[in-house]
Amino acid sequence: MTKLGIYKNIIEGIMTAALLFIFPFRTIFKIKLFILYFIIMHLAGRYRKSTLLIWDELELMFKGYLAYFASSLLIIDYVHFQWQALGWLVLFLLVQGVCNLLIARFTHLIFWKQLRKNVLVIGAGHTAKQLQQTCKVNRYSLLNVKGFVNCNNDPTMKSVDQELVEQELPVYLLRDLEKVIEKEKIETVLIAIPEMNRIDQRTIVERIMDKVETIKYLPRMEGLVTFDTKIDDFDGLLMISTSQGTISRPQAFLKRLIDIFAGLAGMMVLGPLTLYVRHLNHKQGDRDPLFFTQTRIGKDGRPFTIYKFRTMVPNAEQILDELMEKDESIRKEYTENKKLKNDPRITKAGDFLRRTSLDEFPQFINVLKGEMSLIGPRPYLPREKEDMGERYDDIVSSKPGITGMWQTHGRSEVNFEQRLELDEYYYRNWSLWLDTTLLIRTIKQIINKDEGAM
Repeated sequence: MTKLGIYKNIIEGIMTAALLFIFPFRTIFKIKLFILYFIIMHLAGRYRKSTLLIWDELELMFKGYLAYFASSLLIIDYVHFQWQALGWLVLFLLVQGVCNLLIARFTHLIFWKQLRKNVLVIGAGHTAKQLQQTCKVNRYSLLNVKGFVNCNNDPTMKSVDQELVEQELPVYLLRDLEKVIEKEKIETVLIAIPEMNRIDQRTIVERIMDKVETIKYLPRMEGLVTFDTKIDDFDGLLMISTSQGTISRPQAFLKRLIDIFAGLAGMMVLGPLTLYVRHLNHKQGDRDPLFFTQTRIGKDGRPFTIYKFRTMVPNAEQILDELMEKDESIRKEYTENKKLKNDPRITKAGDFLRRTSLDEFPQFINVLKGEMSLIGPRPYLPREKEDMGERYDDIVSSKPGITGMWQTHGRSEVNFEQRLELDEYYYRNWSLWLDTTLLIRTIKQIINKDEGAM
């Protein structure tokens, strides 16, 4: 059991005992529920291993609660059974689940200083920077990066020639590795050079294996690892197996059912929101049409008309062509990213709508029509088809979504190629659980006005 697991065990034990004291169960049933809870949660692995993401914790908790509910039905006294007892049990599980969500979330924050692991990242390139940023915004992992190690031009390294990028934290030389570990009290080392060969990896590991608690490394598996990836010990050989599943008909039906409910809920908000946007535009002296329509690429490459609140001046496409013709830097920026960071075509009201993501609300019409989904790849323009390259077929295999991987993993900070990678990842890894995590991240992002951090 981890140290964090012990803390959660104690806190959840006190909370569970308090709730059982309040609820009107028989004493013997309360004792059984209390003992059963910790047996199930321990079997689910909630206390014996450290989860790097809150989504991993939520998944363990969800599976644990399903087993807990099923097991609790077996210990009910059906001789003196009353239906109201089942109602109290369901209510107890719901209240306990909400309390445990809060405990799972805030124990990491409250005990951050006591539980965090000082981390040193081997590497100083793009992968290392991305890893450090993930640790920075994801405090749930309890990984506290203290610095980076530049392996370039070191005589002990045979295959390392990284493109170095500017880092927020100190960058040390590989020859000072042991000194840095001792000085910064490093407990975990993350090797973030995917192109490093096995010999160089072994050289580093042998130098530090007795000096730190944990060593992790990122393998060169871009685009190959999916949610179905498994790591096996094949008689001393590390074997990574990966498979790609397809959406079954029951799953597709459930996803569509969720989209219908989401579409109906969105339409209830769209009415008053339209009046507000109309008022906002008129206040700025803008009396042009409220809505903007455009042809986009839909599922299986079929074109459809997307609906959005207009955020640009009329004839925006024509103005873009004129801007690119006059200014080569604008042409280059749009060609690379398919967007302009400081787009002069955006209206004042449109800037507000984009920052708050309210401009996307009319797309609930597309969701109800079945042309889009609540969660999915971003809807691409027909002129972007050629630039999508080999990823086109994979991406259009899913319905485009109002929100998805791009919106929750950087949005304005990612370029066009990275968007394609994110959308391809969604196709290869789709699950209802992935949709759930992306929806939660979207809501949190809107509330925090954050560009994809979690």
